[in-house]
Amino acid sequence: MHPRELLTDTAAYLSARHALDGLTADLAERRLPGAPHTIAEIVAHMVFWQEWFAGRCDGTAGPMPASAAPGWIAPAGGSWDTLRARLLSGLDHLASLGGDADRERRIDPPIEFPPLAHYTVGDVIVHVGVHNAHHLGQIVLLRQLLAAWPPPAGSYTW
Repeated sequence: MHPRELLTDTAAYLSARHALDGLTADLAERRLPGAPHTIAEIVAHMVFWQEWFAGRCDGTAGPMPASAAPGWIAPAGGSWDTLRARLLSGLDHLASLGGDADRERRIDPPIEFPPLAHYTVGDVIVHVGVHNAHHLGQIVLLRQLLAAWPPPAGSYTW
């Protein structure tokens, strides 16, 4: 499977580009009763981990966060449009790292969490793709509850 199939040109689930299409800042930042996160908070979380893992692939990442809390803080200085753009450009960046030789390269520095310490670039691509699929499902549900579904380009009907 090519990395683009997991990150940007997905077929098993709606891609981030399509799932976020047409969302205004008002809708993305609206908190629904009983929902623990807004769409913007979920996207900020996705951006945090995507950038953290990409940093490991690029050799520039910081240490493993001590808790989950930093992954739920919106990046500083970002509007909704900027946050969305960071997610999509980060996905393109990770997909570009997915050449055959690169996928087998161990990330450096290795992740300090033992179950992930062996990760290669290919492992990161799968990890981020699966993580995003989980959160994109949450975003679809929130969009449905906000009566902002389907996106302008349409969606799967089954």
